[in-house]
Amino acid sequence: MYQKILVPVDGSGTSQMGLKEAVKLARTLKAKIRLVHVVDELPAVSPQLYGAIYEGVLEQLRTGGRSILSQAEAAVRAEGVPVEAELIEGLGGIAGEYIVRQAGDWPADLVVCGTHGRRGLRRIVMGSDAEYIVRHSPVPVLLIRAAR
Repeated sequence: MYQKILVPVDGSGTSQMGLKEAVKLARTLKAKIRLVHVVDELPAVSPQLYGAIYEGVLEQLRTGGRSILSQAEAAVRAEGVPVEAELIEGLGGIAGEYIVRQAGDWPADLVVCGTHGRRGLRRIVMGSDAEYIVRHSPVPVLLIRAAR
């Protein structure tokens, strides 16, 4: 069935809920988890214009991403589930694109991710990586909604 489960993590409560569900599935199915965190390289900000400031912000994002991955990886290992982690640096676009690409390249059997479940104008304004993943993923997707 599902032997390779891809789990995007961003440190949010909803992503942690998705990770917990993925761990339960992986334990039951004796599956492996790959954690991914996407660092957005701030496409709206020109590196030439801001120079060292841009690099400093980008390095903070990388450091934060590595920390999120490290904490999630430790939590999965503590549950006895095989895990690996990957930091993906985005070059513009949305995180969902990189997650879908990773699902195909790894290749995953399932993607498990948390979602805020936004609707209406909030979804349009803030976007939805989860919606993008559902629409474009080459494999099944399990969405875990935030508690209300």
